[in-house]
Parts: sequence; C-alpha cells; structure tokens
Amino acid sequence: MAGSDAGHAFTALGLAARFAAAGDETVVYTGTRWTQAGARRGLTVRELPGLTARDDEDDTDAGAKLSTRAARMAVELAPLLAVDAPDLVICDAITLAGGWAAELVGIPWIELSPHPLYEQSRGLPPIGAGLAVGTGLRGRLRDRVLRALSAPAEARGRAQRAAARRSIGLSAVPAPAARFVATLPGLEEPRPDWPSWTHLIGPQFFEPTDDEFPVPAGSGPLIVVCPSTAQSGNDEMARAALGALAQLSAAVPLRVVYSALEAPAGLDEVPEALIAGLGRQDRILAQADLVICGGGHGLLAKALSAGVPAVVIPGGGDQWELACRVQRAGAGVRVRPADRDAVAAAVGRVLDDPGYAQAAAAIAATVSQTHDPVLVAHRIIEEAA
Repeated sequence: MAGSDAGHAFTALGLAARFAAAGDETVVYTGTRWTQAGARRGLTVRELPGLTARDDEDDTDAGAKLSTRAARMAVELAPLLAVDAPDLVICDAITLAGGWAAELVGIPWIELSPHPLYEQSRGLPPIGAGLAVGTGLRGRLRDRVLRALSAPAEARGRAQRAAARRSIGLSAVPAPAARFVATLPGLEEPRPDWPSWTHLIGPQFFEPTDDEFPVPAGSGPLIVVCPSTAQSGNDEMARAALGALAQLSAAVPLRVVYSALEAPAGLDEVPEALIAGLGRQDRILAQADLVICGGGHGLLAKALSAGVPAVVIPGGGDQWELACRVQRAGAGVRVRPADRDAVAAAVGRVLDDPGYAQAAAAIAATVSQTHDPVLVAHRIIEEAA
C-alpha cells in the first residue's frame, strides 16, 4: 500500500512485482492513476480508500495528515482487508493507514521505507540537515545539541500518532513485524543503533511505461535530465540544467535526454541535441554518462544503480539530505541555488573526473549487502501462522 505520489507508489509497485515473480498473489492499494501501469506488469491495483483529503482536513498540517487522517483511512480500509484476508500487509512509511488497518483485523504487517532510514539515531546529526557525522569533541557536541533541538518536534509527532491510534482502539505504539528500507546500502549513513527488525532490501524499481527514449545521434557524452516526481523546485532545476547544457554544447558536443512530457516553456535556449518525453529510465540510464536531477531518491537510486554519477540540484523534502550524501560519497556534485553557470561548472567537473563514475559504481555494488524481501516476508508469514 502507498499513496499516489510516484516516489512512494513506484516502490510499492516494484516490490509487488518482485513478490509476483516469486509466485505470490499480490494486490496493490494506491492511487488509481497507476492502475493501467500496474496491469501492464500483471499487477492488480485497487484504489486506496480515503486518499483525498476531506473539507475538514488540513493537509498543510503534517502531523494531522500522517496520523489523524491515517486513523480515518484505517477504519475505511479494515473491512476491505477483512474480506481479502491477506497473509501479510506491506505499507509505505507515510501511508500509516495500511499498517493500522492490518492491526485492526489481526494481520501482520511490514513498514516500507522508499528511501534511506530516516529514523533519528543517537549517532547521527538530525536527518534532513545534510550534515556529516560530527567528529572530535566539538563535532559530537554539535550533533548532540542539534538532536536535542529537534527532539520536541519528534515528541509531538509521536504524541499525535499515539492519540490517533487510541481513537480507533489501537495501542499507542505501532507494532509492525519488520521494516523494509528500499535503498542502496551505499546511501545509508553508518549508525551504531541500527534496529534489528529493519532490513535493507535495495531499491525496488518500477517503470510505468514500455516506451523507450531514442538515443540522440552523435558521440558526445549522454546526459539525462530528470526533474523530480515531487514538484518542489522543478521549474528552477530544469531551467538551470537545460540552460547550462545549452551553454556547454556550444563548445562541446553533448547528447541530452530530458525525461518529462516536454521541456519547460519559456526557455531562452536549450541544447541542440535534445530529446524530451517519457520513456524507460532504466534503459536510457544504462547508456548515460551523467544524470542531472533534483535529488529525489527514486531517480538517484536508479542512476547510482547503473553506475551513473549525478549533478544534484535539490529542491524540498529529503532532497537536500540525499544530495549531501551523494556528494560526500564522491558520486556527484550538489548545486544550490540553481544557477546556470554553477550547474555548467559541476557538469564539466563530473564529466572530466572518472572518479565520480567510479564512486557511483561502488555505491551500486553495495546492493550485494541487501536482504531478500520475499524471504523475510515468507518467514514472517510462517511465524504468524
């Protein structure tokens, strides 16, 4: 189960496809916009009830959206689960209704994180700040102070969640049987308190189309520009990226694929060898030399899994955190604000230094350290029987 946002729905659909390939029967509850895409992969997709906010619900209140609304959705979803009688429910980390509904009808469930583990650790600075772990006395003190400053907000979130769960007859604390973290181990920050019930399963990719991008003619570097499926900062990122590539292509031949319906309107200049549209990102990334993106986890993980370095122009949400992690790993360069000249310099830097591609390949290789989610899920089902 997952909301309709592509960054979350695609991970759920990709994981469902993996279970289906193992011979399991799967049903994916998400937004109806993905029904046909799921059907093309042989998946049954049903509408997740209650996704649309009601008139009396404030979507700008993150706590209410995650907890109060989740309680209302769980009550609507529970009767459907009672009829389906699945052996296991797997739900997205912010679509709490799925797990809560499973608890209401006595079905074991697993939480699915479509990005690195963002639970705060006693060994890390606050997640989202993009900071490296502090070293030395001052660094450790900095991290401790920052964690203390963020603790009240985390406590408020836990209190909202507990109140919402109690309102529908559940205990204050959720009780998932396990947690899946769908990222590359190379994108995780080492922590001393990794939860024993949390399993790194690697990215779960899903391609919503079978169309393929035509590869631009020529022999220059192939650069894929991909705005985030989240909307924050997309126009700014696209304009800076395409403007920078137009500037560079005046001196160096470049081939550019823009992975979106169309290039943003009103641009003064775009690269000459530009192809824009929708297609299978996995196929074009397998041939790419560089990706320019906003820092959403799905595209970053897909690029790094192909050994492709990145120039990241982060927008909102967790994009700053991920951009900083990629830069610290040496697999890309972070650019903010989205300045055309700065993006052009970053592109040249990454293309000229093979160390970035080598670092991306090293992150890709960490997929060998992941757990098989099918085996973990089957074990949980057997233990619950």
